[in-house]
Amino acid sequence: MKEAIVAKGPKVTIHDVPIPKPGPSQVLIKVVYSGSNPKDWKRPQIGEPHNSGDDIAGIVEAVGDGVLEFKKGDRVAAFHEMMAPHGSFAEYAIAWDYTTFHLPGQTSFEEGASIPLAAMTAAVGLYMRMGLPEPWNATTTPTPLIVYGASGAVGAYAIKLAKLSNIHPIIAVAGRGAAFVESLIDRKKGDTIVDYRNGDSAVVTGIQEALKKAGTKEVKYAFDAVSEHNSFQNISQVLSKHGSKITLVLPGKDFSAIPNHIEKSTTMVGSVHMDPSEGKAKAGIITGGKEFGYVFFRLFSRGLQQGWFSGHPHEVVPGGLNGVEKGLANLKEGVNSATKYVFKIEDTK
Repeated sequence: MKEAIVAKGPKVTIHDVPIPKPGPSQVLIKVVYSGSNPKDWKRPQIGEPHNSGDDIAGIVEAVGDGVLEFKKGDRVAAFHEMMAPHGSFAEYAIAWDYTTFHLPGQTSFEEGASIPLAAMTAAVGLYMRMGLPEPWNATTTPTPLIVYGASGAVGAYAIKLAKLSNIHPIIAVAGRGAAFVESLIDRKKGDTIVDYRNGDSAVVTGIQEALKKAGTKEVKYAFDAVSEHNSFQNISQVLSKHGSKITLVLPGKDFSAIPNHIEKSTTMVGSVHMDPSEGKAKAGIITGGKEFGYVFFRLFSRGLQQGWFSGHPHEVVPGGLNGVEKGLANLKEGVNSATKYVFKIEDTK
């Protein structure tokens, strides 16, 4: 089979390699479309070249021992375990069964490829990191939430999930993608958009004015899907002095500018491939990130089937795996806005 290996640059080379075999609890998927994410070019910058794709949409080819929910021929999407072999930039990929989910007939493979990593990042940030009410336990109390970087896939999914949890008002900070964000928010519930292109002081003032307009005195939750360019500094100026939480998406950065009275966390989507920590295991806790991922991926599948959840706007980059280098270069240069790049694998030459 053909597999794309991403190196620093990004520079992509295509290799002929054997089709992998699924191990216990794994699913082998014939990739119809692969999605892409900024980490796909970032990780090879500092590590070894590898198949960095993690968003899979395709057809089950085979399953390993112990897999109960899937069989050959099923239409699925999946989140490949980051840094593990057999990622989505290939004709066949491997995913764990608990991060694989069914795609209903009305959901295209292109749309399916836009969902796994970004949507799960949003879920981890909102519910695992900040402890907000899950969609099946939606709040009836006004719960202001700042989503910084609202037109990107993670930010947009954060808005979609927050709405399912009846979390409002949502203060969405966006730029070029503001028109798309407008289609996500609910103005009747106090949601609004603040344009970051007007400068940092305008962002701070805009959030404060949005809170007043919504009749809310304070905001305690912020999902920073940007985590650079003064995003968390701006957020820190408006979060409440008591009981506030911010979650960020870039690991290894200096977040010391965030005041100590704000509880900060880093949202790492890879946590859904992890067992409970050693401390939790010693306390007798046997469930954790894997079970969280299992539940939410199945929620996404149900939402797609019933029509109350959807993927992110996407653009098919021509050339299949031959287009991966161009797509990742565009992500690096910030060419796209409010869209996900996806690759049709059969178009590979």
